[in-house]
Amino acid sequence: MINTYQTSLAPPPVPPRSRSQPVLIPASLPSRGHNKVLIRFLVGVVVLHLFLSLAGFFYLYYHEHMGNRFSTEGKDGSPSSEKQKMDKQDTFYKPSARMAVQKAEKPNSSGYLQWDTRHSVLRVINYYEQSWLTIPQDGDYYIYSRVTFSKEHSVKPLASLVKLRKHAADKDVKDIMKAYCYLSSTKNPHMCTASQGDVITLEKGNQLGLWVQDLSLVDYEEGATVFGIYKL
Repeated sequence: MINTYQTSLAPPPVPPRSRSQPVLIPASLPSRGHNKVLIRFLVGVVVLHLFLSLAGFFYLYYHEHMGNRFSTEGKDGSPSSEKQKMDKQDTFYKPSARMAVQKAEKPNSSGYLQWDTRHSVLRVINYYEQSWLTIPQDGDYYIYSRVTFSKEHSVKPLASLVKLRKHAADKDVKDIMKAYCYLSSTKNPHMCTASQGDVITLEKGNQLGLWVQDLSLVDYEEGATVFGIYKL
C-alpha cells in the first residue's frame, strides 16, 4: 500500500499575517463658546430653583402665620375685619376739630356759639345742632378755645365757658372750663381775648359746647374766635 501522506518535498511556507494597526481619529474638542452657554444654563437653573424654594417658603410661612392670627382672634371674640379696618382708620385719623365761629342769629342774648362748618375742620368728630361737638371715642382730649370780645358789658364779666353734657338728650350740663378777660381803656380798639386749654377725660357720646353770656359782644371776624379739640 502506497503511503500518500509522506513526501520528500518541503511544505510551502505560510504567508505572513498582516498586523495592521487601527487608525485613531482624534475627536474635536468643544469650543469655548459652547462651554459658556452650558455654564450659564446651569447657573440659571440653580438660581431659578433657589428663587422658587424661597418663594414657596415665604408663601407657606405667611399663610400659616395669618391663619393662626385669624383663628386666635376668632376664639377671643374680637371684632370683625370690617370693624378692624374702621379702628385702623380711626387710629390713623385721630379725632380732632377746629371750629370757626359763625355770627349768631340772635346776638342780643346769652347762649352757645355757633360754628361755620364750611371753614371748620372736622375729623371723626360729629357736629350736632350747630353748636355741639360729639365725642366718638373714650380717651383723653385736649380742649382749647379763644373768644375775642370787641365790646364790654356794663354788669356782666366777659367770660367764655366750655360746657359738657353726657349725651344729646341730657339736660344736666356742667362747666368744665372757664376763661375771663377785661377791656382796657388804653387799647385801641377796645378788645380782649379769653383763652383757655386743658386735658379732659371724655367718654363716647359726650358733647361739648362753648357758651358766652352775651353773643353781641363777641368778635366774629375770621380767626378771632375759635374752638377746638383733639384726642391725645
